[in-house]
Amino acid sequence: MKTFTSALAILAAFLVDNSYAGLRFPCSTLTTQRLDPAAQPGALPSAHLHMIVGGNAFNATMLGDVGERATCTTCQMADDFSNYWVAHMYFKDPKNGTYHIVKPKPVQPLLGGSNGAQGGLTVYYTQFDLSKDNLAKQPIKAFPPGFRMTVGSPTVTNKPHAGLSYQCMAGQNRGTIVSDWPKGKCTNGIFTTHHFAPCWDGKNLDSPDHQSHMYNTVTSEGFTNAPTCPASHPVRVPQVTFEIEWDTPVFNSLWDPAKDKNPFMWSFEGTGAGTHADYMFGWKGDALQKAMDKSECFYDGCGAIKKQAMSVAGQCTVKNFVNEKIDGWSKYLPGAEAAMKAKVKREFKA
Repeated sequence: MKTFTSALAILAAFLVDNSYAGLRFPCSTLTTQRLDPAAQPGALPSAHLHMIVGGNAFNATMLGDVGERATCTTCQMADDFSNYWVAHMYFKDPKNGTYHIVKPKPVQPLLGGSNGAQGGLTVYYTQFDLSKDNLAKQPIKAFPPGFRMTVGSPTVTNKPHAGLSYQCMAGQNRGTIVSDWPKGKCTNGIFTTHHFAPCWDGKNLDSPDHQSHMYNTVTSEGFTNAPTCPASHPVRVPQVTFEIEWDTPVFNSLWDPAKDKNPFMWSFEGTGAGTHADYMFGWKGDALQKAMDKSECFYDGCGAIKKQAMSVAGQCTVKNFVNEKIDGWSKYLPGAEAAMKAKVKREFKA
């Protein structure tokens, strides 16, 4: 069982022996819109709603070195102009079937420094696992400009990619890691984790499915070591992970687990196994490579990356490209009504 309290104990042990391995930092929400430049480049709007964090170069179409085009970032590491995004969480009222967006809690990483964060998520770049770097055996290669990848798929209905998980928070206890929605009420929110593959083919910045240029050697949950990369994908890159705490308790009075099925869902209204995430690299210059070259660094920027206050990071924004209502109660998820009308129109013409 993985719990919040056990994570605290692990981190306390790290502080004693000065053994760290990777980066860990908060990013506030940049925008919440139906945009997806990885899976649906150029689509305005995309099929479903996402929560996006990171650099302000984010838009419907993103090619080349986005880090060079961005002028600010919602991340604490001021050289990180990458973008990270996930489908947004929703609550469906079991009584009348209406939908309401579920907000992410302001990110609060265990080691602090997140005062002023607005929503968002916690980002990790681990070198091997959370207790050692293994750089002597396998150096870490930072991603090149233009690199992007995804993990998971909204079409999955059985078991998700290893590392895509849920936990039901009760107080400071994160609870057991599960691969689908928690079955009961979570008194302190639903915690979601998204681990990306650690092995790259060394050639392609992307692939048609946004995943084939990567290979996952990690088959267990948590921050475990990444076994040696295969010959087909020989380049060991940082294992990118991000975590989100969703504020589900505000809806707990509206449903009864004894009578109602799970009322939480993603903005594409698929199963919990369909959880997925997107990443677009945008670090400035060689900042990330310098951090990954440093033995046993953790959270502090590894002596190579400039930090910014989260109150400053929160001032970074992008314009509203889609301009649709996403808050409050609605009969439909964003985009669902238009999709339904288009389908009816196509069927009528046929």
